[in-house]
Amino acid sequence: MDCQQLTTPESRVYLNVDMLEPEVFELAGGSVAVLSARKPEKATANEDAAAVVATGEGSAVLIVADGCGGMANGEQAARIAIDCLTNHIATAAAAGESLRTAILDGVEDANRQIIDLKNGAGATLAVVQLENGEARPYHIGDAQIVMVGGRGKVKLLTTSHSPVGYAMEAGMLGEQEALDHEERHLVSNYLGSEAMHVEVGSVRTMSTHDGLLVASDGVLDNLKMDEITSLLKNGSAATAASKIAGVAMQRMQASLEGQPHKPDDLTLIVFSQRGKRRAK
Repeated sequence: MDCQQLTTPESRVYLNVDMLEPEVFELAGGSVAVLSARKPEKATANEDAAAVVATGEGSAVLIVADGCGGMANGEQAARIAIDCLTNHIATAAAAGESLRTAILDGVEDANRQIIDLKNGAGATLAVVQLENGEARPYHIGDAQIVMVGGRGKVKLLTTSHSPVGYAMEAGMLGEQEALDHEERHLVSNYLGSEAMHVEVGSVRTMSTHDGLLVASDGVLDNLKMDEITSLLKNGSAATAASKIAGVAMQRMQASLEGQPHKPDDLTLIVFSQRGKRRAK
């Protein structure tokens, strides 16, 4: 598949799409692969959305928003989140201003606009700021960010802002119990809430062998972490994105004993520097 180029402050936005294979970009000294698809046999809109923004030589911002399916107008909330963030980030990139400030301002803007709809809309969000071989994660809700080393070590895994996510973090639930939990879909933090808060993670240095995944719960609820680790640690961003999405979609089609199964819209962005020279 062709590898596309974006120049600062260009962005590529994915709203209500149903993709069969990822689109691939050369950004931030590596490759970025994006794929978003509707739940199998779903006739209504894909409530997930995504964007990649070129923010300078060696830098980019990756965004995944997931409209809350249990709430009204999830697609609308995800669209607002993407629009606000890309606008704030592109403006800051063009002016050489702080990307961290732009991301947080974009989140606050989106939250206020979604609340002002007064229709119950909500969305979760995961954002990664890439800059000169470093990654900083931001997230709200159960969209998650995973970084895996070349030997399979999980270097970063954000905690879902949900009762099940917090129970896993506290060691009260194992992975299989969490995947099977009847309240897996509930979130306690989301855009569209007066109580919304952004979890900003510490900067992580990425080696040339690391793989980074930014994904909606349609991905994370259909693969176990060792499967994600195995697929992220090797190969190109495009290959990893294709294989992760393929496994998730296959799992959604049928429930098999011992395997996760949660039909949902899915969106993922994979970043890797494998085979690329880091920008100076």
